[in-house]
Amino acid sequence: MMDNKEKNVNSENNENNENNENNESNVNKEAGAEKDTELFEIKKQLADTSDKYLRVLAEYDNFRKRSLKERDSIYSEAYVDCVKNLLPIIDNIERVLTLEGDEKFMDGLKLIVGQVHESLNKMGVTEIECKTFDPNLHNAVMHIDDEAYGENEIIEVFQKGYTYGERVIRYAMVKVAN
Repeated sequence: MMDNKEKNVNSENNENNENNENNESNVNKEAGAEKDTELFEIKKQLADTSDKYLRVLAEYDNFRKRSLKERDSIYSEAYVDCVKNLLPIIDNIERVLTLEGDEKFMDGLKLIVGQVHESLNKMGVTEIECKTFDPNLHNAVMHIDDEAYGENEIIEVFQKGYTYGERVIRYAMVKVAN
């Protein structure tokens, strides 16, 4: 009988051990599942944070580039405005040169005009060439039909035009033939 009792006790112990092992296994599985969920959440948060960081970095880079462009364009605008304000003064001095007057005075004015044009060239401001009419550079204020002149030939320049790089500061006012 004892043997049977011992067998029953042993089998109960084995069953308890198996139940305990199953319970531990279930607990381990649940803990593993929780850890996996936690790991997944952490990875998701890391990915979101990395994405936000990259977006902020790209936005800052765009802001920096846009600021540089704005600064350059503001400088260019101010530069052109300054030159544009000086051009009428240069025109008036050049008109005085067409008049007759004291020879020394006129020579002095010619030197001044030469220095002004030299300074403008150093600043990157160039006078528009006026040989053939180009609507991108010239403003035709008069037109004549004369066979003595070629097609779109500029006959007379009423006001000189100037460019700063590729940008037109002031269009040349001209008289065009044909």
